[in-house]
Amino acid sequence: MKVAGVSGCNAVVLLLSAVVLSVAYVLYRLENPDPGAVLTYRMSQDINNLQEMYKTLNKSCFILGASGETGKLLLREIVQSQLFSKVTLIGRRKLTFEDEAYENVIQEIVDFEKLDEYASAFQNHDVGFCCLGTTRAKAGVEGFIRVDYDYVLKSAQLAKAGGCTHFNLESSKGADKDSSMLYSKIKGQVEAAIEELNFDRYSIFRPGVLMCDRQESRPMEWMARKFLAPVAYMFPTAITTPVSVVVKAMMKNVVLSSDKKIELFHNKDIDVLSKLGETKDK
Repeated sequence: MKVAGVSGCNAVVLLLSAVVLSVAYVLYRLENPDPGAVLTYRMSQDINNLQEMYKTLNKSCFILGASGETGKLLLREIVQSQLFSKVTLIGRRKLTFEDEAYENVIQEIVDFEKLDEYASAFQNHDVGFCCLGTTRAKAGVEGFIRVDYDYVLKSAQLAKAGGCTHFNLESSKGADKDSSMLYSKIKGQVEAAIEELNFDRYSIFRPGVLMCDRQESRPMEWMARKFLAPVAYMFPTAITTPVSVVVKAMMKNVVLSSDKKIELFHNKDIDVLSKLGETKDK
């Protein structure tokens, strides 16, 4: 009986794996098969020269959610690249850094429940990166909505009032304000609400399941990432997105000129952006 049980369990795992791989293949083929003209012409640009030119503009930026996986890696890339003359972290607690490279990073400690009282933290930044977010499992329904909608939208409003011209939002694959799923609905609603603020440039990134070794303990996410690892290897832009790829895409997109006020990047777009300067257009 024990052997039969093990065999049955293996059969279920194999069946589920086959289903997931099949779905991933379909999504891989259907999602944004052509990254679009806006990315196609960019493939011929020298990203390194553009980055050097951008540095001479003495732009300033802020990061929301720098303690999270995406925000943490984004901060490291920004500090190492020296792309901005001023870097500000806006968060609820002060972060500690051992590397001297971070010594000029400014930290603004705010109470997200009283953000109006901290409007000065959002002033005089050219570019904003929002990687703020939580989960329903961690914060509950009300907590999730408060963080992913209320905090994000209020931060965007203060950033716009403070002079920010380019706002970058890390959203999620499947974001849809009309979705019946809470997570996708809230993500879509906050995207739409920020659009109404009319930034000079508004870049939305919709990655799939973020692949990273998260320090925070989230057992279900850990299991999902392990289960999706083969899918990520075979179909890298179908369901998953490595955090490093999202960060590279954000960094490279910010130095590129755009005639669009609103830019929406799906998995394949993010993947293409992240590789600019690393591969040649054929």
